[in-house]
Amino acid sequence: MADLVYRPVVSFARGLFRALDLQFTVDGEQHIPLDGGAVIACNHVGYLDFAFIGFGARMRGKRLVRFLAKKEVFDHKISGPLMRGMRHIPVDRTAGAGGASYVEAVAALRRGELVGMFPEATISVSFCLKDFKAGAARMAVDAGVPLIPAVVWGSQRVWTKGRKRTNTRHVPITVLYGEALHPAAGDDPAAVTAALKAAIGALLDQAQTSYPDKPEGPEDSWWMPAHLGGSAPTLDEAQHRGRRPSAD
Repeated sequence: MADLVYRPVVSFARGLFRALDLQFTVDGEQHIPLDGGAVIACNHVGYLDFAFIGFGARMRGKRLVRFLAKKEVFDHKISGPLMRGMRHIPVDRTAGAGGASYVEAVAALRRGELVGMFPEATISVSFCLKDFKAGAARMAVDAGVPLIPAVVWGSQRVWTKGRKRTNTRHVPITVLYGEALHPAAGDDPAAVTAALKAAIGALLDQAQTSYPDKPEGPEDSWWMPAHLGGSAPTLDEAQHRGRRPSAD
């Protein structure tokens, strides 16, 4: 099926990234297969994570990624037609683990597509890894495809939950892909999920350690995790805040 919407959107996004002079560092894209299905599972620190992960995948044989995203994005009058046109996959959070989105994602994987998802489900405002859901592991096992850990770092400085967008020019964006996991039929999704989280955690440490920018002062330290000396909330603090209703 021709991607009459996705490819023009990619071209527009690339132009926007150039206009913002975002400074990309992409590494490990060789772990993405040149053909065939695979699940790309990524941490989640900003609203544009999907675009940055897709940007890196385009460097690998110009592949496109179908992302799972909450249904509300598809209901929006502007983003909805674009998301449907790019054949991303809506997720109804009220549905069970075997809902329509899961079935659609597994079918896409079996057709040889790349499917992207965020095992944390929502943005982590602590910028640390939250608990992972097992959907990515289950999909990889059921479809018989590789599971690729990925990390984005710096995207929280461009646009993230609970922060007004300010000066987003010249921001370094790090995108890393790790060696694929190859879960087999019958593998325990919980064990595969634990291995995935460990792999993403190692990549996140690498991205944070190698990141070229540091906060310019206390007021600029909001994007740095507390355990690295920043003023972002800790995981416990973020979880406490998350008990109050809020929009992602």
